[in-house]
Amino acid sequence: MKHWISIMSSILVLVSCGQVPDIVDKPIIFDAMRKELTLEYLSDRYGLEQEEPTITPKMIVLHWTVIPTFDESFEFFKGPILASSREDINGAGQLNVSSQFMVDRDGTIYRLLPETVMARHVIGLNHCAIGIENIGGTEDLPLTEAQVQSNIALVKYLSETYEIEYLIGHYEYTRFENHPLWLEKDDGYRTEKTDPGHDFMKKVREATQNLNFKPIP
Repeated sequence: MKHWISIMSSILVLVSCGQVPDIVDKPIIFDAMRKELTLEYLSDRYGLEQEEPTITPKMIVLHWTVIPTFDESFEFFKGPILASSREDINGAGQLNVSSQFMVDRDGTIYRLLPETVMARHVIGLNHCAIGIENIGGTEDLPLTEAQVQSNIALVKYLSETYEIEYLIGHYEYTRFENHPLWLEKDDGYRTEKTDPGHDFMKKVREATQNLNFKPIP
């Protein structure tokens, strides 16, 4: 609750400056179990021993869900335990996947977690990364222009609020291996990603180039 109060206070200040996009708060379950699993993940995967499951954001990672609707995507992220269908990553812990934000196909931005609470969305970098999931991403359901514009607005807001150094697509995450931000301890734990697509990333990068993010490794 303290995290939500702190973030909402910051948002109220920025709203008065006209710098924040419309954001709908729709929290996923973050109960004692999810907190415990998040702390375990930070310890087991990254060697970080913490009392609270918080992060210092240094990076924004853009994703697509492939799941076709917001309601289905939200339900998939909502609970604390990873679905048994995620055989590709269930060996790395029971913590469910999630992200801090989700953008529906009409561009509506939902906040699922406070920006400074860890979400499991990118191997090796969750301890410093804010995730933005976009509904869709299949050949039959490509990401929309409304989603592009909402991602641009959200990236601008986050860069004004936190000391963000990098903006990446999920497909670029392995380029941070051997980088100081990379903390994954298992050299065999990787997944191959293509989200959110090169064209989507190009549009968002071109619109936010004045933010002077660092080039990715």
